[in-house]
Amino acid sequence: MPCERKPMRYGHSEGHTDVCFDDTGKYIVTCGSDGDVRIWESLDDDDPKSINVGEKAYSLALKNGKLVTAASNNTVQIHTFPEGDPDGILTRFTTNATHVTYNSSGSRVAAGSSDFMVKVVEMSDSSQQKTLRGHSAPVLSVTFDPKDEFLASASCDGSVAVWKIEEQTQVTSWPLLQKSNDVINAKSLCRLAWQPKLLAVPVETTVQLYQRDSWAHVSTLSDDLGTQAINVVAWSPCGKFLAAGSIGGLLTVWDVESKLCVERQTHEKGYTVCGLAWHPSGGQIAYTDTEGCLGVLDGLSSSSSSSSTAAAKNTGSLKQGLDKFVDDDDAGSAIVPPAAVAAPLRPVYDGPMPTPPQKAFQPGSTPAHLMHRFMMWNSVGIVRGYNDDQDNAIDVEFHDTAVHHAMHLTNSLGHTVADLSQEAVLLACPGTDELASKLQCLHFSSWDTNKEWMVDLPKGEDVRALCLGQGWAAAATSALMLRLFSIGGVQRELFSLPGPVVCMAGHGEQLLIVYHRGTGFDGEQALGVQLLQFGHKRRQVIHGEPLPLSRKSHLSWLGFTAEGTPCFIDSEGVVRLLNRSLGNMWTPVCNTRDNCKGKSDHYWVVGVHENPQQLRCIPCKGSRYPPTLPRPAVAVLPFKLPLCQTTTEKGQMEEQYWRSVLLHNHYGFLSSSGYEIDEEGQSQAQKEQQELLMKMFALSCKLEREFRCVELAELMTQNVVTLAIRYASRSRRMALAQRLSDLALEKANQLQGEEPQDEEEEEPLHSSEMGADRQHSSHRQAQEEEVDEEEGQDEHMDEGDVAESKRQGKSRESLSISSPTPPISLSKEGRVNPFKVISIECGSSGRPGLAGGQHRVTNVLDSMMSSSRKPTALLSSSGSTGKLNKTPVLKPLAPRPKTKTQSTLLHMNAPKAANKKAAEERELAVCSLKQTEAPPPASPAENVENKKPKTGFQLWLEENRRIILADNPDLEETDVIKEAMGRFRTLSADDRLSWTERAKGQSGDVADMKKRKRGEEESRGDENGQSDADETSAKKKKPLDTSAKLSAFAFNKN
Repeated sequence: MPCERKPMRYGHSEGHTDVCFDDTGKYIVTCGSDGDVRIWESLDDDDPKSINVGEKAYSLALKNGKLVTAASNNTVQIHTFPEGDPDGILTRFTTNATHVTYNSSGSRVAAGSSDFMVKVVEMSDSSQQKTLRGHSAPVLSVTFDPKDEFLASASCDGSVAVWKIEEQTQVTSWPLLQKSNDVINAKSLCRLAWQPKLLAVPVETTVQLYQRDSWAHVSTLSDDLGTQAINVVAWSPCGKFLAAGSIGGLLTVWDVESKLCVERQTHEKGYTVCGLAWHPSGGQIAYTDTEGCLGVLDGLSSSSSSSSTAAAKNTGSLKQGLDKFVDDDDAGSAIVPPAAVAAPLRPVYDGPMPTPPQKAFQPGSTPAHLMHRFMMWNSVGIVRGYNDDQDNAIDVEFHDTAVHHAMHLTNSLGHTVADLSQEAVLLACPGTDELASKLQCLHFSSWDTNKEWMVDLPKGEDVRALCLGQGWAAAATSALMLRLFSIGGVQRELFSLPGPVVCMAGHGEQLLIVYHRGTGFDGEQALGVQLLQFGHKRRQVIHGEPLPLSRKSHLSWLGFTAEGTPCFIDSEGVVRLLNRSLGNMWTPVCNTRDNCKGKSDHYWVVGVHENPQQLRCIPCKGSRYPPTLPRPAVAVLPFKLPLCQTTTEKGQMEEQYWRSVLLHNHYGFLSSSGYEIDEEGQSQAQKEQQELLMKMFALSCKLEREFRCVELAELMTQNVVTLAIRYASRSRRMALAQRLSDLALEKANQLQGEEPQDEEEEEPLHSSEMGADRQHSSHRQAQEEEVDEEEGQDEHMDEGDVAESKRQGKSRESLSISSPTPPISLSKEGRVNPFKVISIECGSSGRPGLAGGQHRVTNVLDSMMSSSRKPTALLSSSGSTGKLNKTPVLKPLAPRPKTKTQSTLLHMNAPKAANKKAAEERELAVCSLKQTEAPPPASPAENVENKKPKTGFQLWLEENRRIILADNPDLEETDVIKEAMGRFRTLSADDRLSWTERAKGQSGDVADMKKRKRGEEESRGDENGQSDADETSAKKKKPLDTSAKLSAFAFNKN
């Protein structure tokens, strides 16, 4: 009987294990001292399904789709197979059960226990039990007579007894074994096995065979090489062969009729074999050892045994395997079941099969059938549940004890689900025949003395899932209802759910619900998701779209990041985050399986953070859930988008850039929702993104991918596009520099066209924005004057540098509404910082820009990290438009006014027709800046043309200042201007126009002088067109549009 011993593999933690096959032989099922049952499709299955049944599992049996386990909580439990869903408790003992087995039909289960008793329980009605008493020590093993009349048991009292089941009496007993006081101290497990006529009893190094009915000793099977006690025996399906596993790791197969050993194999490490099972076909034996490993003997056949002829005549080949329905000359047709021959009476459906729907669960909790379990682990704290003989209680522990001290609650109502927030603990228990399902809340943050409330649900309606938010609580019930409560216990809205709830999560004013939207097929779950937004604007953000899961997986965790972005994790370990910039799509950001060392290891998630980018989880070796004691340590996993070729430099930078964009989308959401945001963190993130874009640009230049360079430039802000133009021109890529200049001009025109509309939309923000912008005005003005001087001095610029100077002017307009960006100052060494937003020359240092050109080309990226500039927001193509919602925010961000160089460039290229509304808004902005910046008085030598005429708003403010101060005597100058701007806007358009005309009337003489002066200079400029300095002067003195007016103001100081 030559066979192949396949290499063993890790299955469970060290300790006792057991093994069996399912009825079809498709699955190998094992259990171990880690409390898990694992379902293996084969020995090579790298990801077996795992079912946790308790702290430890001692034995298991499987028949008719019902998995029975003997666990350490003194119970015999039932689970469905292969789903693994708990299906109740079959029976209980006063101590743990040691062995369970089915009868041949699967209608009964026998269980032996350490309390000396054997129970026979009907599967159809667990109340129908028969108890066999007579042993004086723990029971080692039990086995049914194939005719279901007798039952045999072995015990630590040294006896092997046979019982008549119906009469509950002992028929006979043999004192065959060595006595011991407990199963763990027994010399052998003495796993008995029964075939129709013979009972096999392992005794020391032999197997004794006893005749059924007469109970006489028939024969002894032994092996000369076996020197240690046999632990377990099992009959082959045909009943002709007996396999045995010993303490020393020896595996033996006898032909019972000839009493010859037909197969002998030794454990590869000599560990004790404690579990043994035959494949239903008889061609395979699965075995487990006390180290938690699983092995297989494959290729068993009867050809080499002396009884091969007889075996072939009676049962055919032992190795029927998966080819048992294949016609075989040696096996004959006796193997083929009759059902396979008969033609079906109706058409057989062989399409995709429906998937059992996933049961409701609470994210951050372990299974409810465990005695000690986590009811909730989240960013606030931990809720533990204990349900054993000593105590039925709930412990609440807070990560930050400043929130609340730890609590110990008596669980008299039998709560099974819980949630925890900064305000309260929410608990719920299922209903019974007598009592309704209850929802209990401990509102520990309440300022009054009554901190607890309870609600009874309508009869027949059970809580399936619950969660807490900021000032509210929600419970989803079995009646497909979602019930909302205030945190103080007031009943609020009531919704119907489209399907049975799977789980819920809450954060602030957001509620995330996942439910079954239909039946999945071929292992898929059909889940839908809804996202509700409470607060001032109550709305539904996600309207029941399908939830994207991995293939043949189920949902394992649902929640929000610490910043409030919805996310979820499936059973394949894929973490997906809501991408708000793409119309609420889900983007995978991490795969926990990539960090697992073993195929049976998992990570149990407790929290997700976007800044810093962290996935907080607990590593679980060989299981899906962590033990409650000792308290497990939390590990931190990094995020990584599954982009292509992330091993290359290009792929790594692309992954870093898009991950940064995705994980900083929450700034826009928080700002639009009225929350304060970390402006420094936002600026830092945008700076990192722009640095990555510039590095990718430089890499593409080196690879001579100029089209790709332009694509990257479209994602850049204008400040960084200026650097890209400089880099391209210094690299002598003039065609690329020209295209980038055209792109920059197009962006500038876009911004100019969009800005008036933005200003109209955001009028409530205008005064606040101007106030924020004043913080940077002095710095900006000094630098702009520096740019002005450089423009006058630089008379020998090459073609590339001309393009650069134009772009430098444009770069001032790159600021989006949402991010004030002070320019960079010069480095202390005097060397040009490539991110500095000034002209090409080195500014105050006086060094010519071209002299150090080659030196700077090689160091364009050197000083990125030391830059103090806060970069601008991304353009819309990078997923962050920077536009604010119309709702006023708590900390608004302000736009920067256009600079002089920018307006000059716009004047050269843009249409001369100005928007009338834009002119009015800019006039207000000029006025506001004048009032708050308080420019120094003009020098006596200052020209008349530099004296700016008063605007209509200034005239109106002079006349109405007393009225405003009378209404609001406590206002400071800044607040007076804000109030005045608000009142000025409330005037009708005609009134505002009249004030503007009055202002023009007062300044007519000045305007005439300016026109004459400008005409003279223009004529001189035409005559001497070769002079760059005169040309620059003409550009400065030619304010034909409103942006030029604004820039002229910025340069009216000496």
